Amino acid sequence: MLLALSLAGTPAAAQAPAPASVASASAPAPAAPMAATATPAASAKKNGAEALDNPYGIEALWKGSDNIARGVLLLLAIMSIGSWYIMITKLLEQSKMNRHARSVDKSFWAANTVTAGANALEKNSAYRFIAESGVAATNDHGGLKSHIPMADWIPMSITAAVDRVHATTQGGLAFLATVGSTSPFVGLFGTVWGIYHALTAIGISGQASIDKVAGPVGEALIMTAIGLAVAIPAVLAYNWLARRNKAVMDEVREFADELNAVIVGSAGKAA
Repeated sequence: MLLALSLAGTPAAAQAPAPASVASASAPAPAAPMAATATPAASAKKNGAEALDNPYGIEALWKGSDNIARGVLLLLAIMSIGSWYIMITKLLEQSKMNRHARSVDKSFWAANTVTAGANALEKNSAYRFIAESGVAATNDHGGLKSHIPMADWIPMSITAAVDRVHATTQGGLAFLATVGSTSPFVGLFGTVWGIYHALTAIGISGQASIDKVAGPVGEALIMTAIGLAVAIPAVLAYNWLARRNKAVMDEVREFADELNAVIVGSAGKAA
């Protein structure tokens, strides 16, 4: 009987600790997600603090630079803004002249007289300016100008108008050429100045530690990169705009030659 009782009590005793062990095993489970969710937030906060306290960023570079380094940065910024302004304005100007060139056949050459054709052209157009210069030459041939033959006076007036148009189209290209040729050297000056600061920091500290060298060397490298970033677009834009200018002026000179032939022929018939 005692054996039976002991055997009967054994399963109950074996099953009794089971809930306690399950509870003890499942108790720490909720802590794992909390730790997992806390880790990204802490790392993001740490990364944000590092980004704000970065001693080698652009803001830190500006604050840590002296007046000469800041002057170099400002000069490169002015060069970049000026070159991009000229790129955009010259491109719009050339596009406008190309549009006027396409309208010459419909508006000017379809007219009965040179005066009517000039009035049919758009205002502030280079073609209208040249046509009006040719018409004015035929009406303004008195005084000392009368000693010049009409066949020579009209081409001279039209050529002078073409030269003025050409000077207008060339405006700003010299600035692009100057920026393209000098901005790398301006950046190089900033590089030399930054290296000078690096060597000075090394000499003062007595050792070439990374915290003494990284700032000035980073400043030097940034100056070089900015100088190249300013120069490359300016050089490419200068070559591209100069090539487009040549095509535009070829059309203008062709129009001027035809206009000269028409006006001289009309003056000869009138004489």
